[in-house]
Amino acid sequence: MPHTDNGRRTDNGRKRLTARRRLRHETPSTVAVLADETDFAAMRRYRSFRFDDHAGYLRQVDGLLRALASQGTHISLTLFDPTAYQEYCADARLDPDTPTSRTRYTADSAATGARLTYDGRPLTRLLPDLVRAAEQQATWEYASALLEPGEDAGRTAFARASKLLRRLIETAGDGSHHLVCSVSTLDDANTPLVAVVEAECAGGPPRLRESAALLFCTVLAAGITRGSPGGVVLRTVRPGEPETVRGWCLDGDGLRPLTAGEVFAAYCTDAATGEPVPPEHGVEYLGGVPLE
Repeated sequence: MPHTDNGRRTDNGRKRLTARRRLRHETPSTVAVLADETDFAAMRRYRSFRFDDHAGYLRQVDGLLRALASQGTHISLTLFDPTAYQEYCADARLDPDTPTSRTRYTADSAATGARLTYDGRPLTRLLPDLVRAAEQQATWEYASALLEPGEDAGRTAFARASKLLRRLIETAGDGSHHLVCSVSTLDDANTPLVAVVEAECAGGPPRLRESAALLFCTVLAAGITRGSPGGVVLRTVRPGEPETVRGWCLDGDGLRPLTAGEVFAAYCTDAATGEPVPPEHGVEYLGGVPLE
């Protein structure tokens, strides 16, 4: 009998271990990353953050991601913002110098912040995509806030922006198109809002990411509503033809075509110094075309 009882206990233990492993495979994991050395240096003020150099820290994170993936865990990546973390701890009355507080911040920030699914690529290749996603979300939130004061005006501006994007793509015709909308925020830093749309056109409906188009229209609508300086640049690539660049500037609730000279000047002038820069080889700078 003792032998049988021991066997039963062993079998029960194995079953519990197997069940826990199955649950582990069905439990997602979120990893927050300090993407640059400045953020990493800011976290080193905390004694409980025991990493000495950013490169070594990234190697450890990369190893953690691979280990979790090998267990079949679904992993989301998000950025760890030391300034937002400090504010979070102050609001929640948490001690910021504990791993538990960092874990809570990661869980809460991942619920609302930009996230990227880990796909097995090295962390150094994933980080640019994660930073880009975070920048797009920040742009979306800022532009959306600019539209809120006048809901009716915001809806009208968004509808107008959607129509302008549609006309831009129709005007571009077949080819691979890269559209950039830039609108000044008119704040103290004068940091522009920037949105990018990639569109593929080949005789049928254009192929583009809906989320990118939504961000593009939101930024353009914010510029229309606020009367902010801004514009759109369209870069087109077609097989066997020179690459072309066209431009428009925001004018009221529309986009006024720039001349070829204005497009050339915009691309071939250093924005910081005003000094001329060489034009890109193999690129034609053309005037925008009327969109109405």
